[in-house]
Amino acid sequence: MTTDLPTNLLMNEIKVIRLNESTKVPFAENSYYQPILNSETGGYPIFTGIQTAEPGYQTQAHQHPYVEVLHVLEGSAEAWLVGKEAETMRLTPGDTIALPPNQDHIFRAAGDKTLRLLGTHLSPQRIVKYDDGTESVTGTTAK
Repeated sequence: MTTDLPTNLLMNEIKVIRLNESTKVPFAENSYYQPILNSETGGYPIFTGIQTAEPGYQTQAHQHPYVEVLHVLEGSAEAWLVGKEAETMRLTPGDTIALPPNQDHIFRAAGDKTLRLLGTHLSPQRIVKYDDGTESVTGTTAK
């Protein structure tokens, strides 16, 4: 049987990643991201992280060349596909949304509480293509 899993997973090793030891990558004045699993932290085939956003935070229109999954841990969010604003979805703790690849989308912190969500990118790197033509890889130049 063949597999594309990283060697450390094939050897049945457990790796603990502690959020309080993760680097905080600023997104904006009122938001930051803490990477957890990715190609740089053990060769994982996904990229995950926790985003913390204060009330008023909103992403720029952007897309990813793969499915992005957002799971709300605390606070509330609103998310929509660009051009389909009438279909804005409200998300509260415990809600998960899967955003399609190659489609511009936006999400924002909704309400007056801090938003914390777990983002999972079905890629070993976080690749973001913004509507202004810029691109960010692995979250190092996040907007």
